[in-house]
Amino acid sequence: MKELPKISEAEWEVMKILWSRSPQTANEVIEALEGQMDWKPKTVRTLISRLLQKNAIAFQETGRTYLYYPLVSQDDYVQTETQSFLKRLYGGAVKPLLVHFLREQKLSSDEISELKRILDQKTEEGTDCERRKDR
Repeated sequence: MKELPKISEAEWEVMKILWSRSPQTANEVIEALEGQMDWKPKTVRTLISRLLQKNAIAFQETGRTYLYYPLVSQDDYVQTETQSFLKRLYGGAVKPLLVHFLREQKLSSDEISELKRILDQKTEEGTDCERRKDR
């Protein structure tokens, strides 16, 4: 995977708007953020400009209008940020993160059931891999 540009939390908010629907004009991004953030239009335009400089987004010019769209997927960004977080806080190990999360969070019965289902699925995947190795 190619190196993704580092983006700030504020830039992340703009990216979420563009990931939800693209391409969009700067005014459309501004309108979408109006209900979520207390930012002036100039602030949003500055964030768009920074994202362009970082090659996180690009634009398509149609007449006098610029339509902005992301150059990287949200899934790629989430994966990269997750790995970075794991490395920084837990040395890349998932187990300590999960243990901390499970001890500190209040989970509903439905959430616990879903987590059990995911772990069971992972166990089956691991068993399938072991079987293939034994062949």
